[in-house]
Amino acid sequence: MSSAAYGQVSDPSRNAANSKKKLAIISGSAVILLFMVVGAAVGVSRHNSSSDGDSSNSGGQLVTTSKAITSICQPTDYKDICESSLTDAAGNTSDPKKLVETAFNVTINYIRDALNHSSVLQAAAKDARTTDALDDCKVLLGYAVDELRNSFTKFGQLEISKVDDIIDDLKIWLSAAVTYQETCLDGFENATGDTAESMRKALNGSQALTSNSLAIIDEISSVLSSFQIPFLNKRRLLSDEEAGDDDEYPSWITNGKRRLLALPMDQMKPDVVVAQDGSGNYKTIKEALAAIPENGQTTFVIYIKAGVYEEQVWLDKSMTNVMMIGDGPTTTRITGSLNYIDGTTTFRTATFAAVGDGFIAKNLGFENSAGAEKHQAVALRVQSDRSIFYNCRMDGFQDTLYCHTKRQFYRDCTITGTIDFIFGDSASVFQNCLIKVRKPLANQQCIVTASGRKDRREATAIILHNCTISADPEYLPFYTANPSYLGRPWKPYARTIIMQSRIDGFINPEGWLPWLGDIGLNTCFYTEVDNHGPGATVTNRVTWRGYKKIDYDHAQMYTVERFIQGNLWLKPTGVPYIPGLLPATEAGRVH
Repeated sequence: MSSAAYGQVSDPSRNAANSKKKLAIISGSAVILLFMVVGAAVGVSRHNSSSDGDSSNSGGQLVTTSKAITSICQPTDYKDICESSLTDAAGNTSDPKKLVETAFNVTINYIRDALNHSSVLQAAAKDARTTDALDDCKVLLGYAVDELRNSFTKFGQLEISKVDDIIDDLKIWLSAAVTYQETCLDGFENATGDTAESMRKALNGSQALTSNSLAIIDEISSVLSSFQIPFLNKRRLLSDEEAGDDDEYPSWITNGKRRLLALPMDQMKPDVVVAQDGSGNYKTIKEALAAIPENGQTTFVIYIKAGVYEEQVWLDKSMTNVMMIGDGPTTTRITGSLNYIDGTTTFRTATFAAVGDGFIAKNLGFENSAGAEKHQAVALRVQSDRSIFYNCRMDGFQDTLYCHTKRQFYRDCTITGTIDFIFGDSASVFQNCLIKVRKPLANQQCIVTASGRKDRREATAIILHNCTISADPEYLPFYTANPSYLGRPWKPYARTIIMQSRIDGFINPEGWLPWLGDIGLNTCFYTEVDNHGPGATVTNRVTWRGYKKIDYDHAQMYTVERFIQGNLWLKPTGVPYIPGLLPATEAGRVH
């Protein structure tokens, strides 16, 4: 609101100048507050330098640096390694911004040491599962290093006008770095020898430091939010004025993504066409990947004509802003059958993997046809930040959809499976999706979700909003003998929210299932809000400390616009989405 609204009339030029001055003052103040959050010792530094004379240049500066490090490490869970590693690496700086950047760099070095250790272990590995797990670790730890590098660069670009968006990015990327290290260790399940324990010890330091980096950023976010400075509340909600100009959005949105998902196929102009009959540029999807520009900043559209494509397709980290469109989720299908029982790590069983950021899929089917008896067999693995799946289908049994890391949105999709068939540690929202439980093996129970959130500060969750959870007709006669549950905590801080969705009556009244013993039962965050259907009654749900009852206002935190900042990156693409919660009386209405 302008000053004129308070009855003060002034000429426009003076008013504009005053506004700029106020903006500069507010911005400067907010920067100071940010520094106060991460470095309370700044004031001590000034005092020492002014009162101790020349003697403060050595001993006094060391005291100042020590206090700054203690301050910056205060919110972390692993204070000893935080303080010792920064003391060794920080020199005599007490600049809180440089200390945060140093924390990122120290963590990178620790992960690199673990990478080198994995190479040594690989040379000594004697069984195939161990060798494959170590191969995965090299890839995954490389991803973790990349996320920390991105965080270092982003933090260096910190602008007060974009602080919300920058903090959101940092929390997502650091959460991914936590997950990649944990996924490395997950790969050693059932491997022989002591390699798993050796790798776990090698990662102890880097895992602690990554957690600490996330804690520092989370503390900055929390304290800045507590100040309630209007200038910082930049996140765009639907209630804000409508955005119509391209300059309202980042360049990665305006460069080719505008309204693409809203266009009918006959108005699309794909960059390449894949067709098995030879009528396109390529006959296989893998061949088409070679045409994707490296680290592309504009959307590269691949149209995949109807057909069953039996191939493993992985879009690597350099394949950014790729859009794949098919003729329909049951008409254009990408299928494979790699699985854990036959010797492949879960990470590598994926028929399709999207790693490069900004991936979009529309009208496609992803399948792993290995069958229930082959256990873990992933149809789709997603690590792509700000990825979108619209009118797609993911079919499998155990571990169908590996929503591995970062921000993901699924709209009007069908996901089928038996055990943990939506799992991972991403910030994923599923909206208007059909979640269908299939018939398992005779001795199995069915579990819809398995959140892999390991650290309590990770900005991740599996969120089902306005979805339908139902049973495949073949499974219905067996749901009493083979009960189904909404989820189980794969990792200690598992977080799953099911809201304004239909839950059919085959779901066990307890709703949720332990993973192993009491792991995660007290530390997970499971909640159900405003659901309907015969399976939505919560009267007999589990009584774990981690099963929460939250109100409508609290649930708003887990909506598209707030949890994954969807108004910024979904709205320009044309994909339909519900930004917030539906009115309570409208739950179940498909938009």
